Amino acid sequence: MIETTDGDRGFPPELAEVARVAFDYDEGEGVDFEPYDAFDSAEETTDWLRQWTGNHDADGQAYRVFGQDGTGGLAALWCVRAGRPLVEQPVVFLGSEGERGVVAANLSDFLWLLADGLGPMEVVEFERYEGRANAALTGLAERYATTPRRAARDIVGTARAEFPTFSDDIDALCR
Repeated sequence: MIETTDGDRGFPPELAEVARVAFDYDEGEGVDFEPYDAFDSAEETTDWLRQWTGNHDADGQAYRVFGQDGTGGLAALWCVRAGRPLVEQPVVFLGSEGERGVVAANLSDFLWLLADGLGPMEVVEFERYEGRANAALTGLAERYATTPRRAARDIVGTARAEFPTFSDDIDALCR
C-alpha cells in the first residue's frame, strides 16, 4: 500500500476481511452495518457528497466510503492526515438523515469497536458504547490492530477530541 492518501483507493486488507463477516442486526440490538469489499469510486463519492450537502461544488476526494447502514448512512475513512496511510485516517459516519460524527481515530480503533459489537451508526446516531462482542471480529482486530483494545467510550472520545470541528466542517459544506 502506498504511504500517501492522494488518490489512494487501495482497499486495506483488514477492511476486505471485515466485508466477509456477517453482521447480525438482531432487531436493533446488533450492528446495522453492511461493509463493502471495495471503496466506492471517486465519482460515486463526489456525487454522494454533493447530494448529501446540496453543494454541487463539493469534492469527495477526502473520503473513502467502505460501508453503509440499512438506511443508507455511510461509513468512510476521512483523509485528513496529509501524507499518512489510509489505515491511519479517522473513520467517520454520515447518516441518511444528516447525522454525522467521528467514530474512531484510525482503522485499528474502528476494528476494536466492531469487535465489541458496535458499528458507526450505533456510535454516532444512538451514542451506544456497549454491544455484544463478536468472536470473528475480535480475532480480526487481534490480527490487525496496532492500537490497544480500549473501552468504546474511550475510543470515540479520543477521536472526537482530536477532530472536534468535523461536524462544523460538514455544516460549512452544506447549502
